Amino acid sequence: MPAMPALSQRTLALLTALIALAALGLALGSERWGGLVPCALCLLERWPLRAVVVLGLLAMVTPRPVGRVLLAAAVLALLADAAIAFVHVGVEYGWWRSPLPECAAPVFHGGTIAERLASMPARPSKPCDQATFLIPGLPISMAMMNLWFCIGFAGILGMFVWNGERRRA
Repeated sequence: MPAMPALSQRTLALLTALIALAALGLALGSERWGGLVPCALCLLERWPLRAVVVLGLLAMVTPRPVGRVLLAAAVLALLADAAIAFVHVGVEYGWWRSPLPECAAPVFHGGTIAERLASMPARPSKPCDQATFLIPGLPISMAMMNLWFCIGFAGILGMFVWNGERRRA
């Protein structure tokens, strides 16, 4: 098996932040320019990636031992994002119901039409059980792509963090 290339901690941290930022940019771009509407679970999946960006940037400017801990925390954040994406994929496939109340249709109780209209959200939301496909004809939803992306990113980043510690020992 070929040896992994040696990266400095600053380079690895910068790459981590940039890759997570690119994933967030793709999600935002598909929403803004692609016309895709995110559901509540989609929006929740973005928070761990935001944390990875911050952890990567902090790891760039901290001493080596602290930076390694921050990069390891980034791996955990990516795994948390993969767990959320797995739940989302399960909701899309009908394996279970969404844990978020925002994913269900709104329920209106009594009141006048004006009161009901006033209680409606300003922007319509998308149900979490309707899969969003980025590439037409390819039956892989955005949630599934995020699941595989986070698992792969966490695995690769984890190998670099682990190998960096082994080389120092």
